[in-house]
Formats: sequence, C-alpha cells, structure tokens
Amino acid sequence: MIFIGCHLSVTDGYEAMGKRISDFGGNTFAWFTRNPRGGKSKPVIREDVDALMGYSSENGFGPLVAHGSYTMNLCSAKEETRSYGFDMLKKDLEIMEMLPGNYYNFHPGSHTGQGTETGIEQITEALNRTMKADMKTTVLLETMAGKGSEVGGTFEEIREIIDRLEFKDKAGVCLDTCHIWDAGHDIVGDLDGVLDKFDDIIGLSRLKAVHFNDSKNDRGSHKDRHEKLGQGFIGMDAMKRVAMHPVLQGLPFILETPNEDEGYIREIHTVLEWFG
Repeated sequence: MIFIGCHLSVTDGYEAMGKRISDFGGNTFAWFTRNPRGGKSKPVIREDVDALMGYSSENGFGPLVAHGSYTMNLCSAKEETRSYGFDMLKKDLEIMEMLPGNYYNFHPGSHTGQGTETGIEQITEALNRTMKADMKTTVLLETMAGKGSEVGGTFEEIREIIDRLEFKDKAGVCLDTCHIWDAGHDIVGDLDGVLDKFDDIIGLSRLKAVHFNDSKNDRGSHKDRHEKLGQGFIGMDAMKRVAMHPVLQGLPFILETPNEDEGYIREIHTVLEWFG
C-alpha cells in the first residue's frame, strides 16, 4: 500500500489542505512551513491545526511531510545566513510540535566553499541545539543531487550527520528519486542494489518518506531538475518499480513534479492504479 500526495499551499489554512488532497484523491501531502524562497511564515491558528489532525486521522492519512524553506542554509560560510537559518529551523520545529507524529524535511545545506566536513559540523550543531528528547516530530534529511557545494549528495554524508546527533531516534531520511538519480544511483537498472546500499550505509529503518519525481537529466548529472512522471530519464516503468518496491510500502510518497493541480491529480490516480 502507498500514501501518495503532492505539495499544497497553506494559504487557506491547514484543514483546507487536508480536504484539498482528499479532492485530489491523495492521502498525504507536503507543504512549506514558510515561503520556500523567503523567510516569512503564515501565522498558525491552533484550532485550524487541530482540525487538520482530526481530519487526517478520520480519513486514514499517512504521515504529513512539511518542507523547510530553500533559503534555510545551516552551513553557509556567512554567519548571518547560518543564524537566519537556525532561527527558521527553531520556529519551524515549534510549529511542527502542534502536529505531533509528522515529519519535517529539509535540504541539509550548501557549505559555500568551507568544505563538506565543516558543513556537516555546522548542520549537526544547529540540529543538536533545536532537537529535543521529547519532541513529537521526526526531522528528515533529504538526499541531494550533489550540485555545487551541497551537503547530502552521498549516503555517507547523510549518515555522518545522523551519527553526530544527540537524539538520533528523532532523525530520518527523505529519499528523493530525482536527486539520487542525478547523484549517480541507478534506480532504473539496479533499484535493489541502490536500496541495499542505502541500508548498508544509513539503514532502511531511517527511511521515512519519498519525494517521487522523474528527472530532466541523465544519471550522474548532479543538476536536480524534476520532471513529470514517465517524461524524464528515469521513466514510468522504473518509477512504478520504486512505488511498488516491498521495502518502501507504507511510506508517504510526495510528488514534486512540475505540475498544476490537474497534473497532480492525474499522477496521484496513476500511482493508485498501480496498486489496483
């Protein structure tokens, strides 16, 4: 079985997102905790959040996957940028505690010339200052394509961050199909091998969510450009094998394909049809 959905706008509130994904045919969704290209966040109304939690429970939703802003860089060479990112992380996790049992996903960051080791140190420092023993949110590190100075372009880098966390039980991974393909992992010809490698390095127990995207580029391009399902270099057959792989069942799959509403509805129904 699968939980499938897409990114939704929080403009009309939290409960409205739950009802909208139901209209789409989905049973999970993602949203940005704040402007994805900026820092502003929508004020959160407790009653609205509680209404979403009740609605998602009543309708059998899978875990919801919030996404941190793209501008949140915890390992920038600029101290001001790191401080700004830390403030976003802290406030986002406070919001997420109003939605217990769900996931907060973010891009680990770009070290902007400092080197990967320094980047990993700064990311883990920020996480260790914000993650708590009693938090109800699982923080997900997203697998990256490895473009530029991105941290998280290898499974080893993700594992290194998790190893340095004080509360490792509150950490997991969101696997992005486009990103790992662009990073060089052959999920078309050797999906089992890629998942075995993930298990060996990170552990499949840490895999909590999937960003389900085709890619505009060939394997190993390190470019991170998403494509609609079946219209990229990964292709529909391979995407179907990912969705139906036994070790990935029960995870929330989030579409981040370049679509409007109608496109997401088609893709959600396509995925559900694979499961009969």
